[in-house]
Formats: sequence, structure tokens, C-alpha cells
Amino acid sequence: MPIEFNPSRGATLGVEWELQLVDTHTRRLRQDAREILAAVPDLSENARPKAMHELMQSQIEIVTDICHTAAEAVQDLERSLIRLREVAEPRGISLACTGTHAISDWRDAEYSPNQRYLELVEEMQWLAWRIQTFGVHVHVGVRERDKVIPIVNALAAYLPHFLALTTSSPFWGGQDTGLASSRAIVFGALPTAGPPHLLADWSGFEEYMETLIRAGTIKSIKEVWWDIRPHPDFGTIEIRMFDGIPTLREVGMVTALSQCLVTQFDQQLDRGYKLPSPAAWVVRDNKWRATRYGLDAVIVTDDKGSTAPLRDMLYELRRELEPVAERLGCADELAVLGDVLDQGSSCERQRGILAAGGTLEDVVDATITELAQDRFVTARKADGADHAGT
Repeated sequence: MPIEFNPSRGATLGVEWELQLVDTHTRRLRQDAREILAAVPDLSENARPKAMHELMQSQIEIVTDICHTAAEAVQDLERSLIRLREVAEPRGISLACTGTHAISDWRDAEYSPNQRYLELVEEMQWLAWRIQTFGVHVHVGVRERDKVIPIVNALAAYLPHFLALTTSSPFWGGQDTGLASSRAIVFGALPTAGPPHLLADWSGFEEYMETLIRAGTIKSIKEVWWDIRPHPDFGTIEIRMFDGIPTLREVGMVTALSQCLVTQFDQQLDRGYKLPSPAAWVVRDNKWRATRYGLDAVIVTDDKGSTAPLRDMLYELRRELEPVAERLGCADELAVLGDVLDQGSSCERQRGILAAGGTLEDVVDATITELAQDRFVTARKADGADHAGT
């Protein structure tokens, strides 16, 4: 089954950000996406909408136009965010984003009026009922079809890096799960989700997709929700591993990181290098380690079982990518990676509020503040007060 790939003009960017609608009084999720979207036809009713439904009525996804830099993508998202806030706040709704909502119960969720989503729920049943989760997806353009699969394979080694930096879902239905990312487990339970299949080339991708369709596993390749996947229509590689991200500056960080890695691999292919392709068991094991421990994970570094602390590897990765970031104009966005390593991921910041004597409602308030003010909220146990990070 031939699958046409529409090449991009370089490492262009597109970002999708799934936002929570939070009741200002109760701090629980509001199922009001239909009302909010109807109030912003300038965003939701365009030929290429910039705000749209997701599976649940408690969330709205905002998307960028095609961008060239991480800063441009952030500015695009910020404009949509401001517009949504104009109609949400008078209705007693605040905006936030974490991989899961700390106190809301998935049983209270309402589905969006979208036939595709209703079919998903009918097919997946309990697996779909509980997907009250939130994430960020980053598309990076690729110039040539035959580069896509080698780059996807090479990026698979960075699943723990992508996830650990953005872990933001330690809580599920008011309970600490003991995980850094419960979203990775909830969404990853879907039969066509999870790490990408490590294929040999584009023809192998076409053959595999044809097999899945013939078997009735999927109806189209849009139903393959890998953590990293080719997006032939857009001419991109889509990185879907990120948990919900609570600040614009962190969204800029993962956008820069994604663009830098894809660009580096693209240029290595131009120079005739063969890109690394990790063993499938290493990819799966490392994703679990990041899911459980976040930035504190010790991950497998080769198929012999060698390991290293993920934090150390992230510091090294930032230094390695700095020259690429300078050329792409996203050095400032990539530098936020250091702030996250120093001050903690959202998961660590949320747990810090509880450790300082706060409540889960305080955690929700902190995530609202982080998005509204684009800053990290941390807590010190000495006085129980919140303190702004950088």
C-alpha cells in the first residue's frame, strides 16, 4: 500500500497543546468545551481551526500554524491562549495543563460530539472511557521521505528524555499513583499506542500499515498512536511522548529539543552516517523507567545492559545540542531544560506542594498559576508558602 509523504521545506514546526478547563471554584474539570469553542468562532471555525475538541469535553486542543522557530510556535500558542482566556474566565473557568487532573474522576467525563471519537469509545470501551488525559504533540518537518524511518528509530532512544522532562501526572482521581506519569500508562494501554515499531525503511512502514488495515486492527494510519510516528500528510515526524505541559516556556523547551534532534539526525544522514537504532527491549524498558521515576530514572544505554542516570544524560544532551540550537535560533528555549533539571519537572513541583503541607486543591491552583503567569511554582516546607521559580 503506497503511502505518499509530502516533504516539508526543512525542519518546520507544528505544536498541539491539550488544555484543561478547570472550574475556578471547585478546582474540578468542567465539561464545557462545546460552549467555549462556540464562543471563539475565530479560532474554532476556520478552514484550519486553531482550537478544537479533543476526546473529552473537559479539554480543548490549540494548534499552531506552520512555524519555523520554537519562539514563533510559542507566540502562536500564546495568542490562542489569550483568546480562550477571554471567554473562559467570565464563565468561571481557568485554563491549566498537566498530564492528568489531580482530583477529577474520569467517570464524570463527557465525550465530545465527534463521530471519530464516539467510534473510538465504542471500539475500545473501558480503555477509552478513562482517557481523561492531556498531552503535547510536536511535529517537525522532514525534507525527504526516506529519512523518516531512520530518524524515528533514532528518536526512540529519547523517549525517556522526552517523558521525564515533562512528567506531570503523578495523581489519578485524587490519589498519588507512585508514578511520575500515570498518563503514560492510561493512554499507553490503547492497542496501537506505545513505542514506535522499529522498521527498516519507508517500504517496511507501508507494508506494516497495509497489514494492520487488512487485519482490521486499524481503519487508517491515523489510528496508530505511537509515541513517535510519521505523519505523511503533514510531511512531519510527530513526537507524542510528552505529558501535559503547564507553562509556555516548557512547551518552547520541548519544541526546541524536538527540532534540534530531528535537525541533527537529518544532517548526519546527509553526511552519510547510519543513525543508531536502539533495541526494542531497551526502548520499552527505558520508557517504563521514566514513567515510574521521571528525572530520577537510571536508564539503559546499550543492549548490553549498561546504565546511566537520566539527569546526567540530559545535561550532556543540552550541551551537545547547543550548537544546533544556535543555528536554529532556539538556544533560549533549549536552555529552559536546565531550569527544569534544577527546579524539578511538574511532577516534582506538584509533589513538593503536598510535602510542604498543601492539598491537592493547592496543586490544581499551582498549575493554573503556572500557565497564567508562565512560571514554575515550588513550595518550601519551612513556611508552606509557594515561591516562584524562574
